[in-house]
Amino acid sequence: MLRRLALTLVACVMVGWGVREAVLVRQLDLLAQQSRQHVEFYRMSLESLLSRNESLPRIIAIEDRLKGLLANPADRKAQDEANRYLLDVKNGADINATYLMDRDGLTLAASNFQLPGSYVGHNYGYRPYFLEAMHGGLGRFYGVGATTGEPGYFLAAPIAGREGAIGTVVVKISLENFESALARNGDPVLLVDANGVVVLASMPELKYQFLMPLEAGVTQQIGLSRQYGDQQLRPLGMSLRLQDEPQRIRAALPGRAPDTFLVQSVKTGSLGWSIVLLSQTRQERQSALLAGVAAGLAVAFVMSLVFFFRLNIRRYNERRQAEAALRQAHADLEKRIAERTADLTATNVSLEEKIGALKTTETILRETRDSAVQAGKLAVLGQMSAGISHELNQPLTALHTLADNAVDLLGRGDLDEVRENLGLIRQMAVRMGRIVGEIKSFTRKPSLERRPVEVAGLVVQALMLVEARRRQVEAQIDTQGVPGDLRVRADPQRLEQVLVNLLLNALDALAEAPDKRIEVAASRAVGRVRIVVRDSGCGIAEAALPHLFEPFFTTKSAGQGLGLGLAISRMIASELGGSLDACNSGAGGAEFTVELEEA
Repeated sequence: MLRRLALTLVACVMVGWGVREAVLVRQLDLLAQQSRQHVEFYRMSLESLLSRNESLPRIIAIEDRLKGLLANPADRKAQDEANRYLLDVKNGADINATYLMDRDGLTLAASNFQLPGSYVGHNYGYRPYFLEAMHGGLGRFYGVGATTGEPGYFLAAPIAGREGAIGTVVVKISLENFESALARNGDPVLLVDANGVVVLASMPELKYQFLMPLEAGVTQQIGLSRQYGDQQLRPLGMSLRLQDEPQRIRAALPGRAPDTFLVQSVKTGSLGWSIVLLSQTRQERQSALLAGVAAGLAVAFVMSLVFFFRLNIRRYNERRQAEAALRQAHADLEKRIAERTADLTATNVSLEEKIGALKTTETILRETRDSAVQAGKLAVLGQMSAGISHELNQPLTALHTLADNAVDLLGRGDLDEVRENLGLIRQMAVRMGRIVGEIKSFTRKPSLERRPVEVAGLVVQALMLVEARRRQVEAQIDTQGVPGDLRVRADPQRLEQVLVNLLLNALDALAEAPDKRIEVAASRAVGRVRIVVRDSGCGIAEAALPHLFEPFFTTKSAGQGLGLGLAISRMIASELGGSLDACNSGAGGAEFTVELEEA
């Protein structure tokens, strides 16, 4: 039994785990598709923002007023005209700033000339965008402004002269609106540069952190260009790689508990940037866990039904076999008695032979009686099968529930709760073992052993075995009249069989009665103990009373009993040195009295 329960538990856990893993893979695939769509949207938005302004510095560079200022930097009027022109461009193009630099990197005019943080007079010749523009290309650069401290995306174009570039026009674009859009996303989003430094993030705490250690040359280059101003770069603190395929990582974001994320990244822009989306997987994992638990419970339910039906079929077959054994024992008894009687009546048999034959007949009667008692116990077991099934199903259901809880708690790492669940599972297993032990001892053919037995304990055991029948009849059994200190000298197994038989007969008598009450009482009577079982049924017919304890006499309908229960019960009471009698109580129901020696 315990081995079957263990196999059932293992099957439920394995099926539940397999379903959980399959559902989790499916859920993560769907999440990866959604994440890919999101990062593609961010990529197109950023590239659209950057590309629509790339031609602006080249257009500005052809303005004659800027060339005039480069030709005569000391001309105040030319500088004022250049400043006004750059301010108009800045307002019209809706950019952050634009300014003019000479061939040495000195700023001659700027759109913010009238502001405290004006670029005019500052030299930015160390910036990579200036150096690239002076070599005839379009300079691109993202960094923190050296004068204003505000980050931005810089585009620079050369102003051509007769002998090459004579200056540079720079346009600064703010990505603040794009970063704000990232912050509105529920999951963390990062914009990472080619060196692995986070330049924009939906969570400000993640900015200016690097994904992987920076090489010495990269650190030196960042320092020379003052790309991130006074910002102190620090490691991100999670194992994150930039790759096309989605990856799962477990990390603790600032101010949040550790969680598992699905990471999706995509390349963007001409500077080797990447957009990284970290999608939480908590909902997907919960859905997979619920699917696994549901699958495990479904398997447990199906296997419980199979076990239940197989158990009932087996008990039905055992009852049929017991009834057949009783009939065969009765037939054998009659045959052997008839044979011995014929031998005794023979005229040529001596007195000594007759005495020996009588002893042989007594032995046959005794052996046949013991076989009938044992077969009767098996028949009673058939009637008790529903009660046994009920008693086993309760701890079985508890085992399933506790096992499912243990799997869930183990997944959450709650070892104390898991340990407590395992202790409860052990208690259920001990209880089921005790029930099975009671049934095995009941079916065994024991030798008669009289010893002090507590009456109240036997009554409790008998009630447990007839509980299912009591519920079916919807009867009430009152045991308040049984003192807790009352003991008798008896064999507990055989006396328990008598009590079960009397209780089952009483429950059968109440099946159609309007008032369904059974009273079990016990009292002392001069060195003896009387145990009384009375019911509120219609009582015993007067014609049936003289034959009540005769073998195979029954008042039940065909198929409901063989009429051996009361005969065997009286035989057991007699063997224990007591008696079993029946009568009708004053209230009208039947009353059975077992009288035994007090211990």
